[in-house]
Amino acid sequence: MKRTPAAVAGLVLALGLAGCAAADDDTAESFLKSQGLAGMDAVEIVEYLDRIPVSARSAELVASVRHDELVLAAEGQEVVLDLPEDQTYVSVAPYVDETHDCFYHSLTTCRGELAGQPVQVTFTDAATGETLIEEETTTFSNGFAGFWVPSHTTGTIEVTHQGRTGTTEFSTGEDGATCVTDLRLT
Repeated sequence: MKRTPAAVAGLVLALGLAGCAAADDDTAESFLKSQGLAGMDAVEIVEYLDRIPVSARSAELVASVRHDELVLAAEGQEVVLDLPEDQTYVSVAPYVDETHDCFYHSLTTCRGELAGQPVQVTFTDAATGETLIEEETTTFSNGFAGFWVPSHTTGTIEVTHQGRTGTTEFSTGEDGATCVTDLRLT
């Protein structure tokens, strides 16, 4: 397995209630505790929520991964956690027959076709030709596999599963999608 290391340092926590100014850290900590996320930083929350079995997911929590932040919402409150500046989380749902449109990956509601399936995944940097990630993994119970990719990078993602292969482009720039659902395996 080859991965570029994820930088976790410098995560900043801010809480905002719809249309209101940021609240204090105690309010944010209380929110995270109420959602079973106490003591986790943003990177840990992303990885935990994407990997939690679909059957065990909260029906009230909505979690959306953006280029540079994680947005958590429940019970009329919204918590925004900064993600590492040099890494972007890209969640990939390869498919054979069915997919859905998606731009920002929802850690709690997005579902892909190939849940719990072995896949070979390669991310390649378009500018340098460098292989950023090359690994064999198993998709989570939501049908996605998530990867920390260097920010401000463009390139291709190739996925192989049971003799089928698909390729699509990716961007981890500010206007890049964190949810890749257009990777059809043929």
